[in-house]
Amino acid sequence: MWQALYEEMADHGFLVIAVAMDSREGDALPWIEAAKATYPTLLDRDHRLAELYGIVNVPQAVWIDESGRIVRPAESAGAYEGFRKMNRMTREMPEDVARLTAHARTTYLDAIRDWARHGARSPYVFSAEQARVHLPTLTEDTATAQAMLRLGQYLIRHGQADEGHRFMKEASRLHPESWCIWRQGAGVNEMGFAAQPDFWERVDALGDKRYYAPVDMKGMP
Repeated sequence: MWQALYEEMADHGFLVIAVAMDSREGDALPWIEAAKATYPTLLDRDHRLAELYGIVNVPQAVWIDESGRIVRPAESAGAYEGFRKMNRMTREMPEDVARLTAHARTTYLDAIRDWARHGARSPYVFSAEQARVHLPTLTEDTATAQAMLRLGQYLIRHGQADEGHRFMKEASRLHPESWCIWRQGAGVNEMGFAAQPDFWERVDALGDKRYYAPVDMKGMP
């Protein structure tokens, strides 16, 4: 999806930079290599991107213009809740849910196309004040959680796994909205996805709350 969009909009000065936030050694590398992306693809094992931009889940995107200004802070990049309605054995979705999920993705990608073509004149670009309003709130707990994540990873990499995982667990407790932090200790299936029972238990525990935060964009569900 991103490779196709990058190739389509490259003549407009549009650049995709993908960042995998995976602290486990080597977990993301096979997927990065298999994608064969021609845009920059980075691996952020310390989640510095999450700390700087307030990213809590994947896929999320930050729109940054050619002057370096954030014109849309971190938000779900065309993702929707449809996976919560799918058959967990067959991975099939009801038709209406599949259509809504596809609509969310198309709407978001079309907004990016409009931005790439029209820049600051695009209706999808936030003003400086609007961008500030949409910035994630940084609290003492979230800042502490990011520090504990880094400390936990340091300890794990230096042979103190039990102590490291203790810090990782505390980081997730302090910042429960961050699926990125939680996912570092989650089980993964044979395809590398955090789709083991612990993931679904946590998703089901959301109840009526969204897994992907709503995106403030016309046409997005």
